[in-house]
Amino acid sequence: MELMRIGAAGSERPVVRQDGTTYALDGLTTDIDGAFLADDGIGRVARALAAGELPQVDVEGERVGAPIARPTAVLCIGQNYAAHAAESGSEPPSELIVFLKHPNTVVGPFDDVVIPPGAEKVDWEVELGVVIGSAASRLTSREEAEAAIAGYVVCNDVSEREHQLVTSLGQWSKGKTAPTFCPVGPVLVPADEVDPGDLRIWSTVNGQARQDSTTADLIFDVPTIVQELSQYVRLEPGDLISTGTPQGVALSGRFPYLAAGDVMEMGVSGLGQQRSRLVSDE
Repeated sequence: MELMRIGAAGSERPVVRQDGTTYALDGLTTDIDGAFLADDGIGRVARALAAGELPQVDVEGERVGAPIARPTAVLCIGQNYAAHAAESGSEPPSELIVFLKHPNTVVGPFDDVVIPPGAEKVDWEVELGVVIGSAASRLTSREEAEAAIAGYVVCNDVSEREHQLVTSLGQWSKGKTAPTFCPVGPVLVPADEVDPGDLRIWSTVNGQARQDSTTADLIFDVPTIVQELSQYVRLEPGDLISTGTPQGVALSGRFPYLAAGDVMEMGVSGLGQQRSRLVSDE
């Protein structure tokens, strides 16, 4: 089961795709957001599908939006693959490195990514995204953490490295929060259909391979991330957690940074793939 939001930016409508057929969710919810997830939305969709209660809908040719409506928070984990930490010149962290992206960074999986004025070090970062389904604070076990997860998505934690690492005085968010810097989707897959510990994760730029790894190489796995984050912040339904990127980014020095006209493609096994073109703010 794949939850999606289809339509023009700001006017998306919720649908679900099952075995290649798309069904409208207008009768169940106005959107795929925190309120929907907290109210057993995914369960209600599954039951309606099984009962044959949802009308089929043709969405061919329509824009695909991010599969969750604008989240209240986008929380990101840094250097969570050992090889990526090494290519960044750092030791693997012993504690979660946490930074935030503004919710308005979230765009659809095929939308353009806008290069901010003067930015010369724009980088790609494919990541496994975790969508929270219920309020979570000070969780005491991995089981509680797993129960708080609604599902999984593909994220691209687009970054401007000069702003992140040079002019930021150590506060990474400055290089992470430009509008459009977080393409998400195309689908939200329910948690009970995904093994987040063994997923291929990959990216290309202009058709050339960049990242190719597996979530088995995460330093902090998904339940650990959710449980640890909950000690410091009350996670809310609809919040998005981006869990870190593997090696193969431009920061490594092995590849050039992105420029207008470049095309990023990336995906996570079982969660689909996205394609974003870089455009100049000018």
